Formats: sequence, structure tokens, C-alpha cells
Amino acid sequence: MPFADRRDAGRQLADLLLAYKDTNALVLALPRGGVPVAYEVARALHLPLDIMLVRKLGVPGHEEFAMGAIANGDVEVLNQDVVDSLEIPPDVIEAVAATERAELARRNAIYRAGRPAPDLRDRTVIIVDDGIATGADMRAAVEAANAQHAGRVVVAAPVASRSAAAMLKEMVDEAALLEVPKSFVGVGMFYRDFSQTPDEDVQRLLADAQAVFE
Repeated sequence: MPFADRRDAGRQLADLLLAYKDTNALVLALPRGGVPVAYEVARALHLPLDIMLVRKLGVPGHEEFAMGAIANGDVEVLNQDVVDSLEIPPDVIEAVAATERAELARRNAIYRAGRPAPDLRDRTVIIVDDGIATGADMRAAVEAANAQHAGRVVVAAPVASRSAAAMLKEMVDEAALLEVPKSFVGVGMFYRDFSQTPDEDVQRLLADAQAVFE
């Protein structure tokens, strides 16, 4: 059954994470689509909300096809099978990564509005997205959390492909996934409303969450 929208998915996802309610855990959203989902998770669990900035590295000419991803803290994850099969040279990868690093910096400036990134050391972090297809973005986010010495890493999403779910379960302490369907074409097929989340909505939801925990 498809989710009505991202916020509906977030409310349902929160039910899988009730063990973290009123703890010192931190919810980290992957912008932009993960923010409305994570907002509902954070609200239901009475937890602070922040972001984990990740950008997919798209294959030139086929940008929706990920050859890797980058995340906060100079983390870069490559899908070596894709790189090798398409014979993508290092200079092309670096050019794409440079463009995406600039976008990471832009988003950091507008989403955090001058606030410092949270300290993840020894803390439970729940990394939330609206869905996980290849897993490249979430893998980069997990590696970034580990690089910042998070104490426990949980990935959470309303839906994930079987391959991504299997990969991530080997990397994290817990994977909270509502749906891992046999047939997976794309995340959008599991939502009735999968319209884009604009920057303005991300800023508003983060500001609302920040106000609760000031």
C-alpha cells in the first residue's frame, strides 16, 4: 500500500523506532526528501532533528544512475562495479565530485543558517531518508557518521530495495525499514504524492524542530 506522502511515511516509520523515544539519540535527515520523513520521526520520538548532507555522484549523461556519493567530512563512496563497467576515468569522477561538493557547501549554508553541525561522538544517530534505492547515499551517510565516531548508527526509511537493505544491514547497528519489496523500480512508486521537497520546506521544518529543542 503506498504512503500518502513523506510525512505520512514518517509517522508510520516512527512506530519502528519507539525504543529511542525520549533518549539522547539524534535524528539526521538526508535532504531534501528525507527531511519531511525525519521531521515526523523526530516529533513522534521527542528527539532533536538535524541533517546529514549527502550528494549522489551521477554518471555523466545519466545523472540519475549513481556511480557513488559524497557526504559531510570529505567522505566519498564509489560504486566500483559501475565505475569499472562504464570505464569512467578518475578525472571525470573528480569533476562530478567537485560540482557536488559545491552543492553540499551551498546546502550547508542555507539549511543550517550558521548553526554548527552536531557532535556525533558516542551518540546514537538515526539516519532517515524517504527511500533507499541503490543505497549509495545512505552508505556515504553511514560512513560519515562512523568517521565522526557515532556510538550507534541506525538507518531508517519507509522503503528500500532488497539489495540496499542487505548491504546496509551489514554496515549498521540497526536497519528500520517498513517495506523491502520483491519488486523495486523506484522510491516514487511507493508514494501517492512524491512531489519534490523545495529548499524552503527543508528550512521551515528544520527551524520548527530547532525551536522545540532550544
